[in-house]
Amino acid sequence: MRLRIDIITLFPEMVQCFTDIAIVKRAQEKSLVFIKVHNLRAFSSDRYRTVDDYPFGGGPGMVLKPEPIIRAVDFIKGYTRTIPRVLITSPQGRVFNQPYAEQLSHYSHLILICGRYQGIDQRVVDLCNGDEISVGDFILSGGELPAMIITEAVTRLIPGVLGADESIRYDSFYETIFGPPQYTRPRVFRGYQVPEILTSGDHRLIEQWRRKQALEKTRLVRPDLFSMEKTRNFENQPDFRT
Repeated sequence: MRLRIDIITLFPEMVQCFTDIAIVKRAQEKSLVFIKVHNLRAFSSDRYRTVDDYPFGGGPGMVLKPEPIIRAVDFIKGYTRTIPRVLITSPQGRVFNQPYAEQLSHYSHLILICGRYQGIDQRVVDLCNGDEISVGDFILSGGELPAMIITEAVTRLIPGVLGADESIRYDSFYETIFGPPQYTRPRVFRGYQVPEILTSGDHRLIEQWRRKQALEKTRLVRPDLFSMEKTRNFENQPDFRT
């Protein structure tokens, strides 16, 4: 199954540069992912290619109009003949994380709508049954960077995209916690030596060491994730009560 991702944006050149490099480019060359970038202004209805207007009720800034966005979504659905998952980048949305990326990687078609200015007319969310999605508790000028983050995070989870799919196991957040520290040659660099266990050849002990290091760093840096991992492990223990 090939994943299709359509990205609707006011700055297609910005997003297109991202889709033409590195992992995302290789995924498309392998025909595992297809990404299409759409210029929102192409779906405006006036000669000025207007896509925004003042907010009802007053206030600063501009709001993206519903008509061009809905036209773009309908246009994409019209020729793909699919029922896509529609995602709208917004600081007010559900925070994007690894489990969310894994969930999205099982869809065959995603549409990403990049927010801009003061936001998007709420009727777009309602009519598209869209999910607002945030990449963190901070504000950017637009949703292009979040759309790129979401696209890469999902793309790299598609089987066959990475050179070694097993490498995903060592990613941070693969099992809620951080990934372990990694080392490569030289063995000694400016007085810092690679931990001896990693050169022992004992794969069982190496796995135990990596797990311990990952847990310790998670405990120090993200105690919230560490607590979640402890709870998960406790719940997965067999029940010996009679």
